Amino acid sequence: MATGRSHRPATRGRGIPEATVARLPLYLRALTALSERSVPTVSSEELAAAAGVNSAKLRKDFSYLGSYGTRGVGYDVEYLVYQISRELGLTQDWPVVIVGIGNLGAALANYGGFASRGFRVAALLDADTALAGRLVAGLPVRHIDELETIVADNQVSIGVIATPAGAAQEVTDRLVAAGVTSILNFAPTVLSVPDGVDVRKVDLSIELQILAFHEQRKAGDDRPEPDGDVPAVMPA
Repeated sequence: MATGRSHRPATRGRGIPEATVARLPLYLRALTALSERSVPTVSSEELAAAAGVNSAKLRKDFSYLGSYGTRGVGYDVEYLVYQISRELGLTQDWPVVIVGIGNLGAALANYGGFASRGFRVAALLDADTALAGRLVAGLPVRHIDELETIVADNQVSIGVIATPAGAAQEVTDRLVAAGVTSILNFAPTVLSVPDGVDVRKVDLSIELQILAFHEQRKAGDDRPEPDGDVPAVMPA
């Protein structure tokens, strides 16, 4: 569901296209599920179906990693899990700060999938002094005034913003000034950041609106025609 823009060139590191980078987590999720079932090998067709892509695209993506599989056998599941994890940087620890500990921020803090995927929540921050010291997911909420110190002390490079829209840009500016170079934005606003800073935006309302559009299209044949005096499309 994440959508966003990158401020870096279209290819990274060893020349892997951004579109391929965006699909690597899908492959990793499917491979991890296979690994948990002790499946040793998987064909490109099976893995592509599990990841929701076509097999030709999968083979092309894996060619950027130097993985071509074995004819008649397929891909080694454990090796691919390691290879993709390494390519995504998940074989090291990534300290993360979450800013904005309302309902959404607290839910993110309680998400159990961060640690298993190489991300460590280093701190929870909020501007509300009434929240300071309250435990959320076992961590005390700290005041936003500590942001710069926390980023420096924990060498944080990834920030998660779950603040109201009006506060998001100011928080972003402070995170960037403190040295954070990647931001996951849940606030319903577009952030302005300098070159060299990546922003990924997650907007649940936009995703629901897109689903509503498709639902409307599916039901289009069943909807009654509008009366002649009423325009089919209302003006903006």
